[in-house]
Amino acid sequence: MLDELRDLYQEVVFDHNRNPRNFRVMEDANRTVDGFNPLCGDRITLYAKVEDGVVTDVSFQGQGCAISTASASLMTEIVKGKTEAEAEQLFEVFHRITTGQDDAFNIEELGKLAVLAGVRAYPARVKCATLAWHSLQAALKNQTSVTTE
Repeated sequence: MLDELRDLYQEVVFDHNRNPRNFRVMEDANRTVDGFNPLCGDRITLYAKVEDGVVTDVSFQGQGCAISTASASLMTEIVKGKTEAEAEQLFEVFHRITTGQDDAFNIEELGKLAVLAGVRAYPARVKCATLAWHSLQAALKNQTSVTTE
């Protein structure tokens, strides 16, 4: 199982890094957050459109490592159509798993996000994987910037 997950991790990270989904400026976003990871220099601008408590669209632009870009790409696919509460819940689950606070997570519950669970073995990469998520959380709180310090 772990070998399969590791192979899938490499395949998914490679694909989303090379072809990031929702990598665009959103002109009509009603939430914009500048996210920064000072440890490695990853920077993203997250754009979100939240209407009636639902994340109807989300996109990003920026520069970062493969894990940062893949995580942002995966996140934008997964949170579209979620309520703010559902998106916040996903952040909490993802954060607990990537930081190693939750070893009993359900891989099937996470879907494609499960491929990023392995970053918890590399503490320096956790902030790369969570940058977009911290940016989303800041957007949901109407903040305009966030760092992963």
